[in-house]
Amino acid sequence: MNKFLQNTPAIIIAHRGASGYRLEHTLAAYELGIALGADYIELDLVPTKDGVLIARHENEISETTDVANHAEFAHRQTTKIIDGESKTGWFTEDFTLAEIKTLRAKERIPQLRRRSPPQASQNTTYDGLLEIPTLQEIIDLVKVKSAEINREIGIYPETKHPTYFQSIGLALEAPLLATLTANGYQGANAPVFIQSFEVSNLQDLSTKTDLPLVQLLNDSGKPYDFVVSGCVGVGVASRREARRRHRTYADLATASGLREIAKYAQAVGIHKNLLVPRDRNGKLQSPTSLVTDAHAAGLLVHVWTFRNEDCFLPLDFQGNPQGEYELFFSLGVDGVFTDYPDTAFAVTEKLRSKLGSP
Repeated sequence: MNKFLQNTPAIIIAHRGASGYRLEHTLAAYELGIALGADYIELDLVPTKDGVLIARHENEISETTDVANHAEFAHRQTTKIIDGESKTGWFTEDFTLAEIKTLRAKERIPQLRRRSPPQASQNTTYDGLLEIPTLQEIIDLVKVKSAEINREIGIYPETKHPTYFQSIGLALEAPLLATLTANGYQGANAPVFIQSFEVSNLQDLSTKTDLPLVQLLNDSGKPYDFVVSGCVGVGVASRREARRRHRTYADLATASGLREIAKYAQAVGIHKNLLVPRDRNGKLQSPTSLVTDAHAAGLLVHVWTFRNEDCFLPLDFQGNPQGEYELFFSLGVDGVFTDYPDTAFAVTEKLRSKLGSP
């Protein structure tokens, strides 16, 4: 069912802030995301050495900060195994917050988001100017901006690499819940969604909080905690039980898998291809039943990630990112993660106007 026909338009989630226009995971990106119409701002969380949660998409920070230019930190470069993959660089868990605050953000994909035609992005002009924010600083910004515009803005934190951080004594969940509680985010109706690509930490969180939880589903692979344990969840008693359990993201996206997710989460955050697959040439195929199945299980469906650049768009919507939004909205999704909140907002306003919604 089209959400606009129900007068409940999909929420707009500013993916890492308005990251199409400002450096991702900076206060500038979050502030602009709010100004451009986002209902929620999305932040990926990793810890510092002293246990402070900061906003970065990965704990290896050479791609999005100037850490490699800091001679005083040259000796910190190292190689680690993160979620089964070898990574070489500088890692947040090896830096105190004070040290992190000496770094400055830079654009992850400068070849796409620099100040030159045909893109309107000016991201690279901010390289070297913006700090890496803490969770608390982001919450403070959200509260100030919500009051200024008289509109409640939600936060959408993701726990990154939870199994890894648990293994090194820097678990994300306790400091996340403590910070949220201290800032008044409590209960099922709080403007918060907590997301994870893993399952077991969400299952654990569901016993400790009433805040809405979101199971992220990729279009390939499996949750890393499944890889570590060899099967879903903790304490699987037998091979028969292991076979019964769902083992991959594809398994979790089935009707039965979604019913299992509904036992501990309130929403799924899905890769676009799980709902509308693409062929080898990038052309869209027929939609799957995922939205219908998820709604039948009582789950909201939030879809990621919408971007305006043609290299991210399906063949069907080259030069027309608005058309991609319209397609997914017509399929009844409940929210969209986007690098360009203004584009999503313009489409929602157009659909509201067309359908006569207030």
